[in-house]
Amino acid sequence: MLDLPFLPFCAFLGGLGFVCVAFVTAWCQHWRGGFALDGSAQMFNWHPVLMVTGMVVLYGAAALVYRLPPAWRGPKFPWKVLHGALALAAFVLAVLGLVAVFRFHNDHGTPNMYSLHSWLGLATVLLFSCQWVAGFSAFLLPWAPTWLRALYKPVHVFFGSTIVMLSVASCVSGINEKLFFSLKNGTTEYKLLPAEAVFANTLGLLILLFGVLVLGALARPSWKRPDADSPDSCQVPAPLWGHAGSR
Repeated sequence: MLDLPFLPFCAFLGGLGFVCVAFVTAWCQHWRGGFALDGSAQMFNWHPVLMVTGMVVLYGAAALVYRLPPAWRGPKFPWKVLHGALALAAFVLAVLGLVAVFRFHNDHGTPNMYSLHSWLGLATVLLFSCQWVAGFSAFLLPWAPTWLRALYKPVHVFFGSTIVMLSVASCVSGINEKLFFSLKNGTTEYKLLPAEAVFANTLGLLILLFGVLVLGALARPSWKRPDADSPDSCQVPAPLWGHAGSR
């Protein structure tokens, strides 16, 4: 990978996350009729906005907390709290997003949980909830033994990256499914690529790019916090604008 400076990368990633949220909000507001809390199609529009904001952008931010060089020195507990709080906020938004879509389906007599998107999305949220509870129990509760934390840490890291991938896949498949359902019956068909399709397809690509960059940052060895027993843990982190240290 290119030897990129960390702070500009984070600034770009943060901007990209903001653009993803802005795009999904604009799509639902301009083409899908806006937002409401009455069980209508406008209530459904909260679903994509909350899912992209929570399961993609906020969860991606939570996953990268320990890649911040200020987190490399000093006590880890404040960073654990920040990591857990961001993940919890993402989970709350995801639950609210599920409430919106189930309420819409139930009020309109639409079956729940029949599509691949719905299976994938619910599985992602359930896995995320298990990940958060297990992480809280192992890393934030003071009575968790050290050997348990050491044993569970690689599992937690693995499933963290897995949830990022599943979240991106869920959002992209949901965008595609919504376009197939919406662009017919009097509107310009999806296959003719109207402006809404171009906009929503672009949103899907932006979400995919965000997920790829998060996974790339997680996999980059020089951006990982050194282990407590590593000689690097005693080194001063490199400047934020330059190389973020090596292991």
